[in-house]
Amino acid sequence: MILAAVDDLLFTSKIHAAAKQRGVDVVFARSPEEFLAQARALRPALVIFDLNSQRLQPLSTIAGLKADASLARIRTIGFVSHVQVALIEAARSAGMDEVMARSAFAAKLGDILAKGPAFDVYRIRKDFPILRQKVHGKPLVYLDNGATTQKPQAVIDAMVRGYAEENANIHRGVHLLSERATKAYEDARGTVQRFLNAAESREIVFVRGTTEGINLVAQTYGRQRIQAGDEIVLSAMEHHSNIVPWQILCEETGARLRVIPITDEGELLLEEYEKLLNERTKFVSVVQVSNALGTINPVRQIVEKAHRFGIPVLLDGAQAVSHLNVDVRQLDCDFYVFSGHKLFGPTGIGVLYGKAALLDAMPPYQGGGDMISSVTFEKTHYNVVPYKFEAGTPNIIGAIGLGAAIDYLNSIDRDWMATYECDLLAYGTEALSQVANVQLTGTAKEKAGILAFVMDGVHPHDIGTILDQEGIAIRTGHHCCMPLMQRLGVPATARASLALYNTREEIDALVAGLDKVRQLFS
Repeated sequence: MILAAVDDLLFTSKIHAAAKQRGVDVVFARSPEEFLAQARALRPALVIFDLNSQRLQPLSTIAGLKADASLARIRTIGFVSHVQVALIEAARSAGMDEVMARSAFAAKLGDILAKGPAFDVYRIRKDFPILRQKVHGKPLVYLDNGATTQKPQAVIDAMVRGYAEENANIHRGVHLLSERATKAYEDARGTVQRFLNAAESREIVFVRGTTEGINLVAQTYGRQRIQAGDEIVLSAMEHHSNIVPWQILCEETGARLRVIPITDEGELLLEEYEKLLNERTKFVSVVQVSNALGTINPVRQIVEKAHRFGIPVLLDGAQAVSHLNVDVRQLDCDFYVFSGHKLFGPTGIGVLYGKAALLDAMPPYQGGGDMISSVTFEKTHYNVVPYKFEAGTPNIIGAIGLGAAIDYLNSIDRDWMATYECDLLAYGTEALSQVANVQLTGTAKEKAGILAFVMDGVHPHDIGTILDQEGIAIRTGHHCCMPLMQRLGVPATARASLALYNTREEIDALVAGLDKVRQLFS
């Protein structure tokens, strides 16, 4: 999709003809207001602007486009009738990606339309201020995204603006600041709903993170439904946050855990999973993408097989949401949880998605303000979902920051991003495979963003310490997956985890750092 703001009728017809020839849809805007409205509605891959148009107010309109985090990644090209240095510089200052003379634009029109929304990692890196710094005198190579992702300036600005311009408590105020804060908070809920393709915004519950989301389900749905002799199915690659809450529930109720085994490559044995499902199985809780291996689990199949027995399924999406397009209705999962800080958003905020009928039937998780509709000493009536599960003052600015992070991610073409990340993972896998004495752990066919490994004769903590002196940040240890480490037969691994802003040069730096580690311990 292309959005064009062009006054010249001849050029309008040329663009339309060239687009039609290449099977590209093009929409023409006739005013600044229409342009911005169309940009928000259509999310075009490319915007073409006639910079000489006074009616279209090109400079202010471009600035408005780039100021919107959800639109800032749209590729913009402008043309001028002749070389006008001041106008060209002003357009570039306003954020125009490319400016050319009218004649050059006409000559290159076919190539421009065919080029598509290329993924420019170096341009994306400029959005993340922390990546500009040096560590121990070396450029920062941040490969610890599985633990937390870095934050783009758009998220930082949204949170600062929230504190500076609309800071107030929500829902219970009638003054203007409270109304602004409430709208921003609830707008963020709507953003998450659309991001997950949930059916209703009330299916989105704000929590502190993935861990709290899982605990909420275990302590509300679980306590209400799980009894002695019942079984809860997990996988062998689960994070502790998807093991311990269910163990606590089992200790309280007399239920027991059943575990889906995995192959040496780190793939679930689906035939063994099917054997675990029976009339005693009352819940399944499985990670979508393993934080320690990078394995992408076939969660749609997992949900389908469980639903044949009427068993609800929770998916841990903490590692998935930054790499994969998630559609909870297509997955048909009953619950889905993720953390904002793994999605380029702030810490201390996360999301529990639950099907509305299930949330309605669940008791509250905590008691306090805002989760009630009325209170007397004799009886309390609870609020409707999602507020029933959001006791007390929530992390208002955190929710706003999460909404901004999703807007930022939506401003990037996700298909191109996925292609880039897949290529980077393949490059990293091949590069690490060539390092002497290094063995990769987790070699599933379907993977996302994780390069976990061990080095003969060197403890992962030593690897991490030496790499840090080279400016390289990785994670070492059991990654909150002790049972998985036992299955793999290792006490710990080193883990480089990738994000959309990482580069091949950073993989090369990691390999050079590992060569230094090997030399030091040889």
